[in-house]
Amino acid sequence: MARAAETPTDSNRLTRTVVLVGMMGAGKSTIGRRLAVRLGAPFVDADHEIERAAGCTIPEIFEKYGEAGFRDGERRVICRLLDDAPHVLAMGGGAFVDPETRAAAKAKAVSIWLNTDIETLFRRVSRRANRPMLYVDDPRAQLEKLLAVRSPTYAEADIHVTGGDGPADRVAADAEARLEAMGVLRPAPRGRAAEPYPEPTAVEPCADGS
Repeated sequence: MARAAETPTDSNRLTRTVVLVGMMGAGKSTIGRRLAVRLGAPFVDADHEIERAAGCTIPEIFEKYGEAGFRDGERRVICRLLDDAPHVLAMGGGAFVDPETRAAAKAKAVSIWLNTDIETLFRRVSRRANRPMLYVDDPRAQLEKLLAVRSPTYAEADIHVTGGDGPADRVAADAEARLEAMGVLRPAPRGRAAEPYPEPTAVEPCADGS
């Protein structure tokens, strides 16, 4: 497992890696961590692994090599991660759109699209200045364009989960239930109660994600 993977419990329920896909700001990292905890699985953030491999930040990679250079490195890192033991992997917003990366994800993992509305996405991405794809005069228009172009490809994911401003744990619980229905989870360990389905007031809303 990649060094950036968060330590799992001693009973990983995943039989295949799960990849979270969707737009920047969908909450993939936040929900991915919650889902990994529920499943006793490691969590890996692909963007962090890309930065680790490159020795610089994603904005710096875009500045030095352009989007094509970034996608090439992203593809190689994700293909390596997909060969690791089953884990929860949060992928960057454009990763699943790349045909080779998408084909690898389909062959080696179960994909979940976090489908999130434009208002929520824009509010979240506006909090951070590390989104090279939005370094334009009208970032909202660019985000709307990216959402329109990418959504048909995201829709190829195995599972669709609605994101938005709901609590992250409720979204993670929904994803867990869909995975269980697909038959890709091992039974919960004996003596371990299932994670409760939380009330809306019990946890905070999803934070902005990759």
